[in-house]
Amino acid sequence: MRDFSDDLKSLRTRLSEAEVYLKVAEGRDRLVELEHEVADPDLWNDSDRAKQVNADYSNVKGDLETFDALAAAIEDAEVLHELAREENDESQEGDIESQIASTAQKFEQLELISLFTGPHDDLACIVQINAKDGGVDAQDWSEVLLRMYERWAEKRGLDFEVNGVSEGAEAGIMSAEFTLTGRFAYGLMTSERGTHRLVRISPFDNQGRRQTSFAAVQVWPILQNPEIAIDESDIRMEVFRASGAGGQHINKTSSAVRLIHEPTGLVASSQEERSQLQNRERAMGRLTAMLAAKIEEERAAELDAIAGKQAQVGWGSQIRSYVLQPYQMVKDLRTEHESGNVAAILDGEIDEFIEAYLRWRRASE
Repeated sequence: MRDFSDDLKSLRTRLSEAEVYLKVAEGRDRLVELEHEVADPDLWNDSDRAKQVNADYSNVKGDLETFDALAAAIEDAEVLHELAREENDESQEGDIESQIASTAQKFEQLELISLFTGPHDDLACIVQINAKDGGVDAQDWSEVLLRMYERWAEKRGLDFEVNGVSEGAEAGIMSAEFTLTGRFAYGLMTSERGTHRLVRISPFDNQGRRQTSFAAVQVWPILQNPEIAIDESDIRMEVFRASGAGGQHINKTSSAVRLIHEPTGLVASSQEERSQLQNRERAMGRLTAMLAAKIEEERAAELDAIAGKQAQVGWGSQIRSYVLQPYQMVKDLRTEHESGNVAAILDGEIDEFIEAYLRWRRASE
C-alpha cells in the first residue's frame, strides 16, 4: 500500500496558508455582523450601501465555505488513507490519489487570492486610457484596448461602466474613462497600468507600412469614504455629447461632463445620466476618489504599492508589447510572460498576463 503521508501533509500546509490569506478567523466574526446587516429591513434605504453589504456577505460566506470544504476533503482523504494503511488495502490507492489531486487543484485556483497583497486590491477602480504617440493609429489602438478590457470584465463577471469617451478626429478615441466594480477589481487592473505598445501594418496608411503606436493606461482605487474637500475654484468643467466608443451617440445634447482639477491635472468624467447636473455630481465623486488616492500615495511615499510609477511614453518604457507584424506575439516586459494568441488576448483573454504580473509583484515585494 502506497504511503501518501507527504502529499497529505502538503495539503495541510496549504490549508494553514489559506487560513491566513483568507483571514478565516476574522471572516467568521465578520459573517455574523453581515448576517445581521443583510437581515435589516431598512438596508435598502441606501441602495449603494445595500449593494456593498450584499457583496461583502457573498464574498466572506463564499471564502469560508470554500475553506471548510477543503478542510473536510483533506480530513476525508486522511481517514481513508489511515484505514487503507492499517488494512494494507491497495484497492483504495486510486481513490486516495484522486482526492489528493482534486483538492490540490482547488488550492491552485484559490491561491490567486493570496497574490492580492496591496492595501486597496479589493476595491473598485477608475481606469483611464489615453492615446499617445502614433496619431490616428494610437487613437484606434486606444479603442481596441477599451474593447479588450470590456470583454475581459464581462468574462470575469465584473461590472464595467463607461464614464466618458472622447472620440478621435478620424477614427478610434482620444481618451476613455470607465469604472470597474467587483471583487479585486483594482488589484486585477494594477497589472495594466502603464504604456501599451502596438506594432502592426497600419490600416490608415495607403502604402501599407508598419506603424508603432502607444496608449497609456492609468488606474485609481476608489477609496472608501475619502475625507477631502476640493476647492471649486480649482476645477474646470467641460461639457460634451455623451457617446460610446466608435461614435455610438447616447444622446444629442451636451449633458456629459468632464472635470479637470487644475492643480494636479486629474480628470474625471461622467456621461451616464441625462442631466448635466447629475453627471457633474458623479464626476465630482470620481475626482474626489482619484484625488484621495493621490494624496494617500504622496503621504505614504509608496507610489508603486498604491498607484504605480507614471509610465513615460517612448521606446523601451512600455509595460507590454503587442506585435501583429512581422510576427504575432504579446509580451509583458516586466514578467517576460508572452503569448502568440494575439486575437484571443485582444478579445479579453488577459488573465494569464494578470496572474503572471501578480506573482511577479509578490516576488518583487
